[in-house]
Amino acid sequence: MSIDTETAARVAKLARIKVEDDALPALASEFNTILGFIEQLNEVDVEGVEPMVSVEPMRLKRREDVVTDGNQPEKVLKNAPDAREGFFAVPKVVE
Repeated sequence: MSIDTETAARVAKLARIKVEDDALPALASEFNTILGFIEQLNEVDVEGVEPMVSVEPMRLKRREDVVTDGNQPEKVLKNAPDAREGFFAVPKVVE
Protein backbone atom coordinates (compact mmCIF):
# COMPACT_ATOMS: atom_id res chain seq x y z
CA MET A 1 0.00 0.00 0.00
CA SER A 2 1.32 3.41 -0.92
CA ILE A 3 0.17 6.76 0.45
CA ASP A 4 -0.05 9.65 -2.00
CA THR A 5 -0.25 13.35 -1.13
CA GLU A 6 -4.05 13.36 -1.46
CA THR A 7 -4.37 10.55 1.12
CA ALA A 8 -1.83 12.26 3.39
CA ALA A 9 -3.92 15.45 3.23
CA ARG A 10 -7.05 13.48 4.12
CA VAL A 11 -5.34 11.79 7.07
CA ALA A 12 -4.06 15.17 8.29
CA LYS A 13 -7.58 16.61 8.04
CA LEU A 14 -9.08 13.65 9.94
CA ALA A 15 -6.40 14.07 12.63
CA ARG A 16 -7.13 17.80 12.69
CA ILE A 17 -3.50 18.60 11.93
CA LYS A 18 -2.79 21.63 9.78
CA VAL A 19 -0.29 20.68 7.09
CA GLU A 20 0.79 23.11 4.40
CA ASP A 21 0.55 21.90 0.80
CA ASP A 22 4.33 22.02 0.34
CA ALA A 23 4.79 19.67 3.35
CA LEU A 24 2.38 17.01 2.06
CA PRO A 25 4.96 15.08 -0.03
CA ALA A 26 7.23 14.73 3.03
CA LEU A 27 4.26 13.60 5.17
CA ALA A 28 3.26 11.04 2.54
CA SER A 29 6.85 9.78 2.49
CA GLU A 30 6.84 9.41 6.30
CA PHE A 31 3.56 7.48 6.13
CA ASN A 32 5.04 5.18 3.48
CA THR A 33 8.11 4.59 5.69
CA ILE A 34 5.86 3.65 8.62
CA LEU A 35 3.84 1.30 6.41
CA GLY A 36 7.12 -0.25 5.24
CA PHE A 37 8.05 -1.04 8.84
CA ILE A 38 4.63 -2.59 9.37
CA GLU A 39 5.10 -4.74 6.26
CA GLN A 40 8.41 -5.95 7.73
CA LEU A 41 6.60 -6.94 10.93
CA ASN A 42 4.05 -8.89 8.90
CA GLU A 43 6.91 -11.03 7.54
CA VAL A 44 7.93 -12.23 11.04
CA ASP A 45 6.95 -15.82 11.81
CA VAL A 46 4.96 -15.75 15.06
CA GLU A 47 3.60 -19.28 14.83
CA GLY A 48 3.33 -20.72 18.34
CA VAL A 49 4.16 -17.44 20.10
CA GLU A 50 1.60 -16.54 22.74
CA PRO A 51 0.42 -12.92 22.99
CA MET A 52 2.12 -10.89 25.73
CA VAL A 53 0.85 -8.17 28.01
CA SER A 54 4.28 -7.27 29.33
CA VAL A 55 7.91 -8.21 28.75
CA GLU A 56 7.97 -9.52 32.33
CA PRO A 57 5.90 -12.62 33.08
CA MET A 58 3.72 -11.52 35.97
CA ARG A 59 0.22 -11.82 37.31
CA LEU A 60 -1.74 -8.86 38.52
CA LYS A 61 -2.55 -8.79 42.18
CA ARG A 62 -6.18 -9.63 42.76
CA ARG A 63 -8.47 -8.51 45.53
CA GLU A 64 -11.93 -9.53 46.50
CA ASP A 65 -14.55 -7.40 44.76
CA VAL A 66 -16.59 -6.09 47.68
CA VAL A 67 -18.93 -3.10 47.58
CA THR A 68 -18.53 -0.79 50.57
CA ASP A 69 -19.60 2.71 51.42
CA GLY A 70 -15.97 3.67 52.06
CA ASN A 71 -16.61 4.45 55.71
CA GLN A 72 -15.42 8.03 55.10
CA PRO A 73 -18.53 10.17 54.57
CA GLU A 74 -16.98 13.23 56.22
CA LYS A 75 -13.91 13.13 53.95
CA VAL A 76 -16.03 12.51 50.86
CA LEU A 77 -18.39 15.41 51.55
CA LYS A 78 -15.63 17.75 52.76
CA ASN A 79 -15.03 19.19 49.27
CA ALA A 80 -18.67 19.22 48.18
CA PRO A 81 -19.93 22.70 47.34
CA ASP A 82 -23.21 21.88 49.10
CA ALA A 83 -23.82 18.85 51.32
CA ARG A 84 -26.98 18.18 53.29
CA GLU A 85 -27.79 15.32 55.63
CA GLY A 86 -24.80 13.28 54.47
CA PHE A 87 -25.49 13.66 50.73
CA PHE A 88 -24.33 15.85 47.86
CA ALA A 89 -26.88 18.60 47.26
CA VAL A 90 -27.31 19.61 43.62
CA PRO A 91 -29.55 22.23 42.03
CA LYS A 92 -32.81 21.08 40.50
CA VAL A 93 -32.48 20.91 36.71
CA VAL A 94 -35.85 19.41 35.71
CA GLU A 95 -39.08 21.28 36.30
